[in-house]
Amino acid sequence: MSDSPIILLHGVRIFQRENLVLNNVDLTVHKGEFIYLIGRTGSGKSSLMRTLYGDLPLREGEGHVAGFDLAKLKRSQVPYLRRKIGVVFQDFQLLSDRTVNDNLLFVLKATGWKERKRMDERVQQVLEKVGLANKGYKMPHELSGGEQQRVSIARALLNDPELVLADEPTGNLDPETTEEILDLLFAISASGSSVIMATHDYTHMKKINTRVVRCEEGRLLELSAAGAV
Repeated sequence: MSDSPIILLHGVRIFQRENLVLNNVDLTVHKGEFIYLIGRTGSGKSSLMRTLYGDLPLREGEGHVAGFDLAKLKRSQVPYLRRKIGVVFQDFQLLSDRTVNDNLLFVLKATGWKERKRMDERVQQVLEKVGLANKGYKMPHELSGGEQQRVSIARALLNDPELVLADEPTGNLDPETTEEILDLLFAISASGSSVIMATHDYTHMKKINTRVVRCEEGRLLELSAAGAV
């Protein structure tokens, strides 16, 4: 583990408009850690995620993510923060009018890549990493839900992020596919990117004994391990 954490939150208060969602949040995450983020719907999981990737401004407390000071983060810096963070959504959020390859190229162009050969190589690398090396020519609707989520994870990996935030990534998937996606995210953490996965799925959590934090009654609580849930 490196000396400086990927995430360091201290005394953070998270608001949705004027409503206080989470109070007095302390969280430290190191390189390569895999953490489950649990809690009921509306307990603040998504608000915490959105704060980490610069979508909700940090108004109170101390927050550092991937070398950025969230309290001083300017709108113009948000794209640079997001190059260091991969985000995986429950509903995949793929562009339905273009192929898998073009979905991924779109993100590379948007984050400043210029050289087409290098872009094509990077797309192929991430598709291989998620087990879809030969599916780049397909349209999203031609893929299963699990395959679409793998594309979403590939998209999150394009810029070799220090941190992957997965917000209910298995919410729309069957149990077998859920297990495959979990294994994939765990492998990503083992290769050095920190992963925070928000989930409701406690049955699958027990298979990987790792850190668990829970949003509950406006607080972020550290639990001992997934087996204790």
